[in-house]
Order: sequence, then C-alpha cells, then structure tokens
Amino acid sequence: MFGRAPLLSTLGRFQRALFLIFLAAFGGFLAMPASAAEGPSGLPLPRFATTRSTPINVRIGPGTRYGVAWVYVKAGTPVEIIAEFDTWRKVRDADGSEGWIHQNLLSGKRAGVVSPPEGSDQAVLWANRATESGVRAYLGPGYRVDISRCDGAWCEVSASYERPDNGGHANIQGYLPQGELWGVYRNEEFD
Repeated sequence: MFGRAPLLSTLGRFQRALFLIFLAAFGGFLAMPASAAEGPSGLPLPRFATTRSTPINVRIGPGTRYGVAWVYVKAGTPVEIIAEFDTWRKVRDADGSEGWIHQNLLSGKRAGVVSPPEGSDQAVLWANRATESGVRAYLGPGYRVDISRCDGAWCEVSASYERPDNGGHANIQGYLPQGELWGVYRNEEFD
C-alpha cells in the first residue's frame, strides 16, 4: 500500500508525533514549485551563474575539508546553482556533473552553452530575433556564448572566436532561439 496510514499505524505515539512535526515543518517546503524555492542567500533556486576566476576547485561537499572532484580552468563557465549551504553553492554543469563551489567564486553574469536542435549538428546565430533576419554564424554543440538578454523566445548572445587572418580574437553578436541554449530556462526573461 502506498498511503501514509500504514506507516503511521506501525509507529509508536512518540515516533508518530515526530513524523507529523517533520511533515508540518518540511512538507510544505517539499511541495513548493522549484521557481518558488529560495536558499539562505534569499535568491531563487535553481538559478544560473558563471565561474568568476580560475582555477576553481569543485568539491564533493560544502567546505574545504571535502575532496576536489574536478577543477574549472576557464572563467565564465556557466553553471546552474541547485542548492545552497551557508556560503557554499551546489552547482550542476552542462554535462550534468554536480559539486560544491564557494559563493565568492561565482558571478551573476550569464553565459550559455549551445545545444543545437535535435537532428542538427549546429545552431544558427541569427542577425535578429527572426529566422528571416540572416545568418551571422553557425555554432557547434558545446560552444560557449555570453548572454546579454532573453525575451522568453530569443536570447541576444555574443560569441568569441579566433580570427584566422591574424590569430587575434573577435566577437560576433546575434540571436539564438532560447531552446538552443543551456544556461537559460524555458520562457525566462531578463536583460
């Protein structure tokens, strides 16, 4: 049986009281929609951020006494903050790996990773918020972009690339459909 009654009937009076106190204290929190959850920082959970500097040790637990799971070696890597404990943030990256980073090593700046539409090996960077606006570039899966703003359907992004003529770096700006980016939620709007 999947109801609560069998569990409660097998518990003693004291255990039942503790169980009901637990449900009263945490049951409402567990039933809250993800968009309404807040961490100790008062900011919504989950939310996206980027790494602030390099190198950054990602730990298996919330503190320096925990071992290092991996190291971020590039600033501006997008991560999703999925939990908070004191000054530590549990993050998930685009590959789905999870670990803990100190809050001082994260920035609210937005970046994303290109996720081309199903059946395609690249995403189109458009000149404007329409597929008739002209192609600015083709971006492969996993390509990192900075996100300026999103309107719920399109995101204005900047992609940097190495120029073949002189080896320097350049940026190209354009628009990606919001569903082709990891680093922004469906229908999320910001600027």
